[in-house]
Amino acid sequence: MIRVVKVGGRPLGDAAWLEGFASVVSKSAGRVVVVHGGGPEVDALSTRLGIPVERVDGRRVTSEAALDVAAMVLSGRINKRVVAALVGAGVSALGLSGEDGGLLEARVAANGALGRVGEIVRVNASLLRELLALGVVPVLSPISRGEDGRALNVNADDAALAIASALGARELIFLTDVPAVHDGRSDRSALDEAEARELLASGVVRDGMAVKVRAALGALGVGVDSVRIGPLECLIDPAAGTRLSRALEGVA
Repeated sequence: MIRVVKVGGRPLGDAAWLEGFASVVSKSAGRVVVVHGGGPEVDALSTRLGIPVERVDGRRVTSEAALDVAAMVLSGRINKRVVAALVGAGVSALGLSGEDGGLLEARVAANGALGRVGEIVRVNASLLRELLALGVVPVLSPISRGEDGRALNVNADDAALAIASALGARELIFLTDVPAVHDGRSDRSALDEAEARELLASGVVRDGMAVKVRAALGALGVGVDSVRIGPLECLIDPAAGTRLSRALEGVA
C-alpha cells in the first residue's frame, strides 16, 4: 500500500511537531511518500530580502527573484529539516526536489500571469517506485522542472495530488494543525463530494483549508481511493480527521 502524505504551513517550523511526525511515520504501515510546502517561511525570507510577496486571487505570484527564495527555502532549508527529523527517528528518508531526476515536470500556469508558477504535467512514478521498493521514504519539495529546463514553483497540495494519482496511491493524506474540516457547526468525520463543494461555494471552507479540499476533490476525480484531511493521528488512526469520498457512506 502506498500513501502520499502532504505536510505544510506552520507545523514545519515546530521542532516538537516534526519530532512527533517523524515518530509516527516510523511506526506507520505501508510505503510513504512525503510532500511538503512551506509558504510562511518563503514569505518571511522574501520580506527580509525586500522581495514583494504577491498573490492574485489567493494564488502566489513567483517572480524570478521570488523563485530563488522559494527554491532555497523549500528544496533547501525545509526539505533537509524534515529529512533530519525522519532520519533521527530511524526512517530511511531521502530529500529531493521535483527537479531531481525529473521527478516532477511542469508547464507554466495561467499563461504566465503568475510568473514562474507551474502545474504538473508528468510525474516520474517509476523512479519513486524504485525508491519505495528499497525501503526509502522520498521527501519531496514541490519545486519542479519546467518545459524549458528551468525551475517552476508548484503548489505543494497540487504536487501531492499529482504524485498520488501517478503512483495509484491507496490514500492521500493532508496533514494540518486542526483536527478536521469544520462545516461551520462542528468538525466532520466524513464528507462526500457534494457536501465538500457546497462548503467551498458557501465560503465556510476557505483559505488554506479550501486549497486542501479542492485538491482532495481532484484526487477523488483521478481515482485515489481515500483522501483525508487532519492531524498527525491520520497516519495511525483510520478514523482520524475528515475522510472525503465520492459518495458518503458513513455518518458525519
